[in-house]
Amino acid sequence: MSASPSATAPTEALAGLVERVTYHNAENGFCVLRVKARGHKDLVTVVGHAASIAAGEWVQLSGSWTNDRTHGLQFRAGFLKASPPTTLEGIERYLGSGMIRGIGPAYARKLVRAFGDAVFDLIEAEPARLREVTGIGPKRASRIVAGWAEQKVIREIMLFLHAHGVGTSRAVRIHKTYGAEAVRVISENPYRLARDIRGIGFRTADLVAQRLGIEPTAMIRVRAGISFALAEATGEGHCGLPLAELTAQTAALIEVPPPLIETALELELAEGDVVADTLEGERCVFLAGLYRAEQGIAERLRALAQGAPPWPAIDADRAIPWVEGKTGLSLAPSQREALALATRSKVLVITGGPGVGKTTLVNSVLRVLRAKGVEVALCAPTGRAAKRLSDSTGMEARTIHRLLETDPKTGGFKRTEERPLDCQLLVVDETSMVDVPLMRALLRALPDEAALLLVGDVDQLPSVGPGQVLADIIGSGALPVVRLTEVFRQAAESQVIVNAHRINEGHMPELRPGEGSDFFFVDAADPEEGVRKLLTVVRERIPARFGLDPVRDVQVLCPMNRGGLGARSLNIELQKVLNPPGELRVERFGWTFGPGDKVMQVANDYDREVYNGDLGVIASIDMEEGELTVRFEGREVAYGFGELDELVLAYATTIHKAQGSEYPAVVIPLTTQHYAMLARNLLYTGVTRGKKLVVLVGQRRALAIAVRNRNTRQRWSKLREWLA
Repeated sequence: MSASPSATAPTEALAGLVERVTYHNAENGFCVLRVKARGHKDLVTVVGHAASIAAGEWVQLSGSWTNDRTHGLQFRAGFLKASPPTTLEGIERYLGSGMIRGIGPAYARKLVRAFGDAVFDLIEAEPARLREVTGIGPKRASRIVAGWAEQKVIREIMLFLHAHGVGTSRAVRIHKTYGAEAVRVISENPYRLARDIRGIGFRTADLVAQRLGIEPTAMIRVRAGISFALAEATGEGHCGLPLAELTAQTAALIEVPPPLIETALELELAEGDVVADTLEGERCVFLAGLYRAEQGIAERLRALAQGAPPWPAIDADRAIPWVEGKTGLSLAPSQREALALATRSKVLVITGGPGVGKTTLVNSVLRVLRAKGVEVALCAPTGRAAKRLSDSTGMEARTIHRLLETDPKTGGFKRTEERPLDCQLLVVDETSMVDVPLMRALLRALPDEAALLLVGDVDQLPSVGPGQVLADIIGSGALPVVRLTEVFRQAAESQVIVNAHRINEGHMPELRPGEGSDFFFVDAADPEEGVRKLLTVVRERIPARFGLDPVRDVQVLCPMNRGGLGARSLNIELQKVLNPPGELRVERFGWTFGPGDKVMQVANDYDREVYNGDLGVIASIDMEEGELTVRFEGREVAYGFGELDELVLAYATTIHKAQGSEYPAVVIPLTTQHYAMLARNLLYTGVTRGKKLVVLVGQRRALAIAVRNRNTRQRWSKLREWLA
């Protein structure tokens, strides 16, 4: 809690040099600065708002002093104006802040020593003279010039956005997307910002539009409102919305009368951006791309399922004993039936929870078919899931993106109908995670004669992206499905597996941990106690008792991002105790990153071949080059400081983000603070991520709420209807 400034706190003026930007929120401009202020011996902590701010800039402030209970004495600035530095110290600090690639603290010092306060003019007007500085050769000089030019454009974008009421460090992303055309593009249609730039929402784009003089009732605004309401719905997993719901959501978002929304919707329908159709007898509006994708999936699956599989007839009565002899495992009756069905089906779905023998069955199917010379391709939605599939089958498995060969130029895939995959059988694992656009792309690239085996746990959370592909395929009854339910004896020795099935059936997990148990509940009366106990469990108790590494082996999985026990807040707390930020660090987009930090990629980046949900560890930070390197599964990937909005700390993450991954140990905070998200499939998904150990920390009441809540919240998707 902050101590509020007293009503009579006098307003003071303060001026000084920004030594360090401790925190800066891109969306609202909120910042925490360490300032070398005139007349003060020690550095001053300043809290205020700035559109963009960098170390080395000169700030003029007015505000009052407050004594914050947690952070001590602070200057709260009501007014904050930053100017480019003019002092030598400020220029050095500014150049060395990593803003310009090619210049870090060491070269900043050399440049200021060589050229003094003329350094900015020199970079622009006489760049050849940079080479007078020891260590700056032609390559580094050209990088500095390019970096300066880019910063200049970014500065212009920032000034433009700032003038139109937007405080944002998304300027780098905007520059990367639109290039030098940025100001023209935004001026013509500011709503493109919300559509094209991650981290900029409709509200921000609307603010720019307002400053540019676009009327609240302008058709461009109302149409953008409809698109945005539908885009928001896809974030919730829907492919469309009932007409009444869409109208209500748009009206609430942009505060215009419904008749205007009806007119705008007619224009959107006429242009083909959205499509109207019925779903369960209700009139709905869909984003055109998703509507056609679901239609395409249904047509393709029905076509694939026709005809005989691409291998000669197999006698299951002979194949089953043969494969049991090869693997040394005896198959259960349900697995034998499934194996027989798999040998004669062109499209098959295998579903079931942990410990029911999905892996054994898939391996047996692959053994039999490969003995017949069948060409097999294996894939999964995430890198971790693909690695697990490789480990369990002994064959190469790739992510779906790698299998389809992403095309960075188009954001699409190189494998399509024109250049299909080279396989006779495609196996897709963790299919519950696959959303509509990805399934459409996968089926487009599958040859007509090939067979398809979809494997997944339909009781887990559906995909993060739109649709519920696996559930719709199973629910339609249009394709053969094997549902394995019998938990095998060896698996039944694990409390994690037993309790996962209890949760899935709506029963409370057994919380009587005996000797050698792998499932624990740590009681915490409230979120504050929950944070304390969770930190102790991760840092001390799990490493001491199970010998697991708290960074590499333990993953905290939260029901949600917000709140004291949410992923965002826990990341900061876990970073403090597991890898506290040192001198070498970079602060961007509200996070502090240092070497050794565990991070997660939060967007598909086709250029770098890293995808949403990939986990890595920061290997190095190069202040001179303005570059941070992350090691993902043994592969190093470099990011410019302006691109760090693609990364977040990942000591804690949400259960949604952890789909398709497994971790040696999982710690799940559960309190009634998470009420909005407490649902059975969420808890079940979280628990099934733990390979050796699961620890729940929180309130038993919250656990009971999650187990009881079946969360049958409907996703508006038409695939089941198309298939049936």
